[in-house]
Amino acid sequence: MNESDSKELMRIYSQRFDAVQEYRRRVWEVLVPHFFQQFVPSSAAILDLGCGYGEFINVVQARTRFGMDMNPNSKTHLSTGVQFFQQDCSKRWPLRDGELDVVFTSNFFEHLPDKETLSRTLEEAFRCLKPQGKLIALGPNIKFTHGRYWDFWDHYLPLTELSLTEGLRTRGFTIESCRSRFLPYTMVGGRQFPLWMVKIYVRFPLLWRIAGQQFLVVARKP
Repeated sequence: MNESDSKELMRIYSQRFDAVQEYRRRVWEVLVPHFFQQFVPSSAAILDLGCGYGEFINVVQARTRFGMDMNPNSKTHLSTGVQFFQQDCSKRWPLRDGELDVVFTSNFFEHLPDKETLSRTLEEAFRCLKPQGKLIALGPNIKFTHGRYWDFWDHYLPLTELSLTEGLRTRGFTIESCRSRFLPYTMVGGRQFPLWMVKIYVRFPLLWRIAGQQFLVVARKP
C-alpha cells in the first residue's frame, strides 16, 4: 500500500465512523462478553483481521492479542498489549505456523478486491491456526442487503454464507457453524438502539431471522 492509498483509507474510516465511534465501542462492549467470548478461551492467542479501531480486540479476553489492518491510524486506537500489524492480509503474516487459536474478522472480507485475495488470506489463516483452531467471520450477506450492499465506497467482494463456507472448505477448513442471518447490516447512518436491546438481541436467534443481514460463520482447522 502506497502513501496515497493509506491516506484514502484514513479518510474513509474517519468520514464513516468518527460520528458513531463511541456508540460502536459501547455496542462491542456488549457483543463480546455476551456472545463472542464463548469462542475465545482466556488462554488463547487471537488475531483480529481488519481490526479497524479495535472495537473487538480491545474488549476480548485472551492471553495474546494481535490486530491487523491497512489503516495506520488503527494502531492509535488499540489497547496496550495488542500487537499491531499494518499490512496486506493476503501477504505472509508475521506469525509462526500454528501460533493462533482464533482468527476473528468482522465486516472485512467485503473490502478485499477479489476472490484471489480472499483465497490467499484464508490460506494464511489456515497456516497460522493451530489444529482445532477457529476462524470466526461475520459480514454483510448479499442475499439480504441487495442494493444497499453497494452504499459503501470500498465494498468490492459480495459474499453469502454459502460462498464463504465453500471457499473455506476448499482450503481445508471444516464448518462448525453457519448462520445466514446474524446482526443487522450496519451501525452507520442508522438508529442507535439502547444497549439493553443489543443484549436481548444476541440471546434470541429468532430475532436474527427478522433483523439479521450479516452472516456468521465459524470454521475449524482439523
